[in-house]
Amino acid sequence: MGVDNDSQERRNSKIDSHDHIVHEHQPAHEIGSNDHIDSKSYAGFWMRFWAYTIDLIVVFSINGILLSPLKVVTNGTEMNLGAWTLAGILGVIILYGYFVVMTKYFGQTIGKMILGLKVIRKDFEPLQWSDLIFREVVGRFFYRVLAWTGILYLVVAFDQRKRGIHDMIGDTIVIHEK
Repeated sequence: MGVDNDSQERRNSKIDSHDHIVHEHQPAHEIGSNDHIDSKSYAGFWMRFWAYTIDLIVVFSINGILLSPLKVVTNGTEMNLGAWTLAGILGVIILYGYFVVMTKYFGQTIGKMILGLKVIRKDFEPLQWSDLIFREVVGRFFYRVLAWTGILYLVVAFDQRKRGIHDMIGDTIVIHEK
C-alpha cells in the first residue's frame, strides 16, 4: 500500500514562525540552508538602500552608453512621442529590464551582489517571471507614480521581515546571502 503524496509532503515539511510551510527538501542554494530564515538574515533598509543606489549608478551608466548614439543620430534633438521622448521611453525600458532580468537569472542585481543580498520567494520556490513583473515593474512603478509615494520605501525599515511594498506585491523577501 503506497503513501499518498499529501501525507508524505506534510511529513517532509514544518511550519515556520510566520505560519509558512518550510519543506525539508528545499534546495540549499535558494536560502543558504534548509532551515527557515531567522530575523538576522533579512536585509534591512540601509543595505537595500545602498544596493539600490549602486544599481541606479549601473543603470544610468548603461543608459548613457546605449542612448548616446541616439543623440548622434538625432543631432541632439529630442524625438517626442506624445507626452514622452524616445530617450525617456528607452531609459525606462532599460531600468525595469535591468531589475527584472538580473533578478530572474541571478536572484540579485549588481548592487545586491556587491552587498551579498539575494531576492527569494517567500515560499522558497524559484522566482517566476510573474513574481518579478509584479515586484520590479508594478511595485516600483507604484513608488514613482506620485511624488510622495517614494517615501513608502521606508516600510522596509518597519516591517518584521524587512519587506517593502514591492516585495509584498511580488511575494518576495530579500535576505543576506550565506
